[in-house]
Amino acid sequence: MAWLYILLADVFEIAWPFVLKRSVGLPKWTTLLSGVVFALPIFLLLGESVKCLPASTVYAGFAGIATVGTAIVGIAFFGESANLARLCSVMLVVVGLVGVKLFSE
Repeated sequence: MAWLYILLADVFEIAWPFVLKRSVGLPKWTTLLSGVVFALPIFLLLGESVKCLPASTVYAGFAGIATVGTAIVGIAFFGESANLARLCSVMLVVVGLVGVKLFSE
């Protein structure tokens, strides 16, 4: 269940940079409100996951999944670079995530 909480937190973590990007030009309070709306569930979900897993595992999993997810969304929907070096780097993060998952139990 802890990994499900991490994945749900990552949904919010992956979404907020793109929401903030879209809020450029809108009133400043909109950007602030967006940040709070997306950050609060992250903290709550990660708080639940640290009850079952070590904090270092939770944070490493969260940060790695968010990094990979944000890169994929950026490439797929926002035309960000998909060069070979970047894709290989993302794969290294995935390998690290698999290692964190396998060796954290």
